[in-house]
Amino acid sequence: MTKRHIGEVQGVPRLASPISNAVVIDDTCHISGQLAVYDNGYHAGTAYEEARRAFELVFLIAREAGFEQRDIVYVDLAFSDLGKDLSEVDRLYGELFASPPARTIYEAAALPFGARVKIQAIAMRSSK
Repeated sequence: MTKRHIGEVQGVPRLASPISNAVVIDDTCHISGQLAVYDNGYHAGTAYEEARRAFELVFLIAREAGFEQRDIVYVDLAFSDLGKDLSEVDRLYGELFASPPARTIYEAAALPFGARVKIQAIAMRSSK
């Protein structure tokens, strides 16, 4: 088993917590939860806007780890208000993925910075 930690990633704000942006184990990449953060901090927006930014970060981290957007097989979506925001994020999900990955959705009691959406993902390379 080969394990590699992905720390700093070009285009992804520096981490304030002692965590990895992702951990790669063989052909699998576990990407930490992402919010709508920029170099100058969290930016509140609609669920669609926040999810779009969080996915941008997920894709940048995946690319740094050697994976592509199409390699994402699982997405975990946490909402601060699932009933209000799910349809906006569903629309984005459909725009981003021609073959949608499996996913889990849930409402969290609270997200960091009062965010509307947090996204984490798993990417896998197929072993042919």
